[in-house]
Amino acid sequence: MKYPAINNQLFRLNRKNFTNKLSRNSIAIFQSHDEFPRSGDQNHVFKQNPDLFYLSGIDQEQSVLLLFPDCPNPLYREVLFLRQTNEHIAVWEGHKLSTSEAKKISGIENIFWLDDLWKILPSIINYADKIYLNTNENDRYVHQVPYRDIRFIEEIKKYYPLHHYERAAPLLRDLRPVKSEIEIELTKKACSITRDAFIRILKFIKPGVAEYEIEAEIIHEFIRQRSTGHAYAPIIASGKNANILHYTDNNQVCKDGEVILFDFGAEYANYNADMSRSVPVNGKFTTRQKEVYNSVLKIMREAKKMLAPGVVWNDYHNEVGKVVTSELLTLGLLDKHDVAKQDPAMPLYKKYFMHGTSHHLGIDVHDFASRYKPFEEGNILTCEPGIYIPEEGLGIRLENNIVLMKNGNIDLMDDIPLEAEEIEEIMNS
Repeated sequence: MKYPAINNQLFRLNRKNFTNKLSRNSIAIFQSHDEFPRSGDQNHVFKQNPDLFYLSGIDQEQSVLLLFPDCPNPLYREVLFLRQTNEHIAVWEGHKLSTSEAKKISGIENIFWLDDLWKILPSIINYADKIYLNTNENDRYVHQVPYRDIRFIEEIKKYYPLHHYERAAPLLRDLRPVKSEIEIELTKKACSITRDAFIRILKFIKPGVAEYEIEAEIIHEFIRQRSTGHAYAPIIASGKNANILHYTDNNQVCKDGEVILFDFGAEYANYNADMSRSVPVNGKFTTRQKEVYNSVLKIMREAKKMLAPGVVWNDYHNEVGKVVTSELLTLGLLDKHDVAKQDPAMPLYKKYFMHGTSHHLGIDVHDFASRYKPFEEGNILTCEPGIYIPEEGLGIRLENNIVLMKNGNIDLMDDIPLEAEEIEEIMNS
């Protein structure tokens, strides 16, 4: 891992909060992610299961976490199972965690090698009444691949068919959205790296530069500051490409007179930033471009005011839609008579603003949370309105990351240039 060690109080607290939600006399088991094949003899870069990382801080493949707070043998109340290294692995793959390193990272005292899992598990599992197992229950995910969690569920049920099984995910869905101070600081660091990358490219952009050249400048700054890399596939969309919401080809030349829509963020210590900005290729917005830009900026500022603990997701998005409609009327993109007759279930503003305004942010970019539970203090949410006008070859999106607080929110990106004039000034300096 590139990032410095994280204070293991984070993971100790996360485990305490999780085990407090378990039914009495229950065992919970978490698996690391698979190592996914990239080619005939290579794997993709490993990415840890966010739930296992949240509870342990372990960022290594082939790891298992076992939590059994009421285990009659105290030795097995918190256990990590790790891949045991050898001379061959050390030569070909490099360093793997020792037991002492894993203790320091996780705060878990009892570390065993993975080969011991099926020796230890039979000795304790029959003393548990319930077994909590984990799957990916993010409501943006559609299950198609039989990943490690699914395979383990099939295996353990084969050996222990009479136990009562429970889902760990609903407990984590309540816990993970509320960020601790350490998590907020890690996210703030990811935002800081993202800021530096954005300022770097503002000074680099000019007509004739290719989208992929800008992408290269971004990843240079990320890696230079110990980021793991992109939090998600970066969007560098010049001109009409900005109207493709998830454009990631990044292979076109940026032309004089166009606006580039950026959507990128750094990943740092498995926590993510998620930023959007829109800038003129030649360093100067046209009158129309600035008009649209300032409308999006106004929507963003109004939406930020609405983000607060206790607010309900759908109510928030409906209220933002009213502001969007008002701005689209001002821009001449909607007619007030048509708006008066619109179907409330299909508001006309969605022609120019198709996506939601906010999503939870954390270990996952679209973090694991309920869309039906009111926002809470400690949530980190994006605020990302946009206006997309294909007939004008123009798309504008602006996005910051906001920590919800009882006595006033914290904008983790308030030091990233946002005003049109500020962006022009930096580009022309």
